[in-house]
Amino acid sequence: MKKILTLLTLALGIAFAASAQKYALVDMEYILKNYPQYEMANEQLNQLSLRWQKEVEAKSAEAETLYKNYQSELVFMTDEQKKAKEQEIVAAEKAATELKYKYFGPEGELYQKRQTLMEPIQDEIYNAIKKIAEEKGYQTVFDRASSANIIYASPRIDISNEVLDRLGYSK
Repeated sequence: MKKILTLLTLALGIAFAASAQKYALVDMEYILKNYPQYEMANEQLNQLSLRWQKEVEAKSAEAETLYKNYQSELVFMTDEQKKAKEQEIVAAEKAATELKYKYFGPEGELYQKRQTLMEPIQDEIYNAIKKIAEEKGYQTVFDRASSANIIYASPRIDISNEVLDRLGYSK
């Protein structure tokens, strides 16, 4: 009997503690869409990406032109000329690949620029969410944009507009 009473008390205590927690939701996609600095940073990244992509394509086109010229002149070349031309083509292809990796690789310039531009924005949004959570006593704040597990949530617990207000962009 004591075990049942202890288990029942423990279960009620856990249920009470769980129900006493306060949760909130934010929609990061909505916040970022309405945050002008994010849009400006994204546009800057897109412009850089396009410029760098053109550079990479130009290098690749150079290598392709060298290869086509090599094929058309192949019958007139000596073995030494063939080897020299092949090395030139390989060097041009390698330069194009290296340039692509330099700009778009895992630690490339685009990644670094994205970190430089986006990190302050993410920190500012995080700090706004943290302050609101501390002021209102939320133990957890979920991002409804990235969570496929949230099927329904009351709009009353969505603090996305409060976050935008805190950042100075009221809706």
